[in-house]
Amino acid sequence: MNRDKEEDEEDIVCLDESFFINDNYQLTTFTFGSQVLQLYCLQAASTDFDLTGQLVWPGAMLLNDYISRNAEVLQGCSVIELGSGVGVTGILCSRFCKDVVLTDHNEEVLKILKRNIEFHKSSEEFDTSAGLFAEELEWGNVDQLSNILQKYTGGFDIILGADICFQQSSVPLLFDTVEQLLRARKQGCCKFILAYVSRAKTMDSIVIREAIRRGMSIDEVVGTRSVVHNLEGVIFEITLQ
Repeated sequence: MNRDKEEDEEDIVCLDESFFINDNYQLTTFTFGSQVLQLYCLQAASTDFDLTGQLVWPGAMLLNDYISRNAEVLQGCSVIELGSGVGVTGILCSRFCKDVVLTDHNEEVLKILKRNIEFHKSSEEFDTSAGLFAEELEWGNVDQLSNILQKYTGGFDIILGADICFQQSSVPLLFDTVEQLLRARKQGCCKFILAYVSRAKTMDSIVIREAIRRGMSIDEVVGTRSVVHNLEGVIFEITLQ
């Protein structure tokens, strides 16, 4: 009996987190209007250990198309992106903005994000006068957000989010962070531009409810509702009332 138990224990294999991580990134070309962008990403990823940021999601395509057609909205602005993933949106913005801070909370995702930033900085298209930075930020983490606001004094003109509403439990934390960033802007107005992709009616309601509950105005940008990868997407502009 004891011998059988010992043999069973010997058969148990303990896998650490690295077993599930796929880091076989491919250099991929994206075109948004007249803008051509190359970066490393996965073509498919597992949701294990919150690694969804390793690939480019439909909402990022929607937001980047919008940015490429409305670059004047970003000219000279300071921008922070929430849930940047591999950085496809923030890096595109750096071609038009004064400063761009890309954020994510997963250690593995931050590695590929920083790699893509360095790759872009070495390209001919990079404007050396533009600031492009990566920072760790978990939504709802007051200390991490405080460190960012101390480092980038004065706050940001624009907050960006592309396809970042997946889990119901994370949406209140997202809007807690957004609210603090909106209130931190010391001069002028700040707005949150969210590329939202509808996957469940329940999530649709939660996003709107969380914005309204914090005294925010959430407005659909006219002409942005479209189908991306067989899903309905839209651009929202969210501001404090």
